[in-house]
Amino acid sequence: MSEESVPAQGGSAGQPKGLLEQMEELMAALNADLSALDADLQRASAAEGELA
Repeated sequence: MSEESVPAQGGSAGQPKGLLEQMEELMAALNADLSALDADLQRASAAEGELA
């Protein structure tokens, strides 16, 4: 099971995270994934350019 499908608990008293905090974490993870994808695509494009 992925981490996203497990309800996250935050805070010192084990309170559920607020919707805004969950959204911020998801956006940060999405941004990191997109940055990694961009880097991969740039490497692939550079490698393709070397072959031509």
